[in-house]
Amino acid sequence: MQNRNVGPFSVNPVGLGCMNMMHAYNAPIPEEESDTLLNRALDLGYDFLDTATIYGMGESERRIGKFLKHRRDEFTLASKCVLGFEDGRRILYARPEMIIAACEASLKRLLSDVIDLYYMHRPDANVPLEDSVGALADLVQEGKIKTIGLSEMSADMLRTASAIHPIAAMQSEYSLIVRNPEIAVIEACKEIGTTLVAFSPVGRGIFSQEPLDPSSYWEGDMRRSFFPRLAEPHFSKNMELLPMALDMAERLGCTLPQLAIAWGLAKDERVVSIPGTKNLAHLEDNFGANDVVLSAEDVAALDAHFAPEAIAGPRYSAMGQAVVTTEIYPFEELEA
Repeated sequence: MQNRNVGPFSVNPVGLGCMNMMHAYNAPIPEEESDTLLNRALDLGYDFLDTATIYGMGESERRIGKFLKHRRDEFTLASKCVLGFEDGRRILYARPEMIIAACEASLKRLLSDVIDLYYMHRPDANVPLEDSVGALADLVQEGKIKTIGLSEMSADMLRTASAIHPIAAMQSEYSLIVRNPEIAVIEACKEIGTTLVAFSPVGRGIFSQEPLDPSSYWEGDMRRSFFPRLAEPHFSKNMELLPMALDMAERLGCTLPQLAIAWGLAKDERVVSIPGTKNLAHLEDNFGANDVVLSAEDVAALDAHFAPEAIAGPRYSAMGQAVVTTEIYPFEELEA
């Protein structure tokens, strides 16, 4: 598959999300495993790495800096601010002075002079978006970041931000079980010239080749309570949808994760996918989605089978939904 553009950067359509190394679904992996995973990713051809201040409370950034400093010219580096940490606690901040301080701290952890793409990880209702984007624009002028991105924000917020400074990317959850960007964000991206960076394209593991089992979730796994579609009573209903996709994957000669990633890439040429993993075999398998070709009929069949209203449960818990502004479907509003 040909490279796609994220702002001025030409990247492989399949990038690497670096959250899984540190938290969310598992305990942090050992440092030596991060070293192996990150360097293997570059060897395979991954050239777009995505991290954030909040991932492992800065530890994901630190490991990328430590293990890839000698290969910094081989990949486009994205990180995020606004979701941060203080005294071991998660905090939300978007005041200009805090964004600038967060960037300085990230650069030190990453052992880099510049971050290629720097996102606002979430909107902050207590700070005007114009002020936050203005601070990011100042960082571009100072040469500390090259481009600006937003994450988990609405189409209207994208338009507001882009009137202040070009927005290279909007990062949104986008998968066969989360279609919210199709409500308005994808159209706004086309209108403005922004790339949609799709996170969790494998549905937070529901499209894993090995069947997902909630009883095996790690004790700190966020899928236990933060992502209702991945826990009962909704999980079993959503798993009932999988046989159709498994049959299609078998017909196409690919794995289920590859099919899920390829579907997102086939939806629009402005989509770049960033599946995350801590597993070397999954790392290689995910990258193979580049070679999966879906026909228009395949995409339409998946669209219809995994229609938004067919998915059981809200995307986020009430706490998670409270800090995102990505548009939601009416039935999600009723369930939230």
